[in-house]
Amino acid sequence: MSDPRKTELDPDSADGPLSPEEERYAEEEAKRRAAEHDMEMPIVTAMKETTPEPVQPVRYRASDKLCFDCHKGISCWNACCYDTDIMLTPYDLQRLAGHFECRPADVVRLFGSPSVHDRSNMPVVKLKMLDRPGDRRKPCVFLDEVDGCTVYENRPAACRYYPLGLAAVKIKEQDSIENFYFMVREPHCHGHDEPKEQTVAEFREAQGVEPYDQQNADWIYILMKLTSWKSVGGPWGKEADARTKKMFYMASTDIDAFRQFVFNSSFFERYLVEPAMREELATSDEALLKLACDWLRNVLFNEPTIAVKEHVLREAIAKARRDMGGG
Repeated sequence: MSDPRKTELDPDSADGPLSPEEERYAEEEAKRRAAEHDMEMPIVTAMKETTPEPVQPVRYRASDKLCFDCHKGISCWNACCYDTDIMLTPYDLQRLAGHFECRPADVVRLFGSPSVHDRSNMPVVKLKMLDRPGDRRKPCVFLDEVDGCTVYENRPAACRYYPLGLAAVKIKEQDSIENFYFMVREPHCHGHDEPKEQTVAEFREAQGVEPYDQQNADWIYILMKLTSWKSVGGPWGKEADARTKKMFYMASTDIDAFRQFVFNSSFFERYLVEPAMREELATSDEALLKLACDWLRNVLFNEPTIAVKEHVLREAIAKARRDMGGG
């Protein structure tokens, strides 16, 4: 549960005006928010970690053109499928689970490797590389060296985007977040020498990235904001606690476990969730992931993404005032 002092309180509410402690906290929080607002925040570069060298510092718009093609006859066939560092998003796991007719947690267990997202310090899962005796290179667990990707129709977002990268930035003095694209040129890739010309929009359509972008947006936003807040003291001046990290990882990698948490805890007693939505949450992984992200945004950033029931809110406010000696 988020710190009740972070809730925007009405000074004229039945609970009375803000205490001096609450006013001081509000002033400090306003300063922190101002610092964040004035920051330029580069966020997530696709879902693939790369060294800075291959990244060209040019922003591409959807209408910009590029020359690139990848096909079985190209001399670098499969070269990009070795020694990769790909973070799997929740939607990646859902698509792969559908491919193998299993559940996302099974995909993590069989094909994933627990890791930490360096920029936000949050737990994530990355695509497993095979460590074969006598082989310097580690191939992707889904690679067939003759035919290529064995899960091509359901391959992760980072694979679909390559050689483009996706980034998000919050420009100074603007509330909105701007997405843009950039090119990754690695020495092994000869696809850049192919004559096929296309716009970024055409490339994205051909690679089928749109549903991935839509489904991953809220999840990436959380990593984005935690990344930016690290430079201004983290959420509410501290890093996300162990329990919140555990819940983030659960929602990201084991949606069934998160469903059990929602339905078998006091979740519905604390938060306003309509009956029709409860029915959808029981069967829809997409709806449940959206709820998880809304809940985490409320817990981490105090955003009004999920409504707390009034009696729970008032109890939290009263407890906070008692803890601060406010009576």
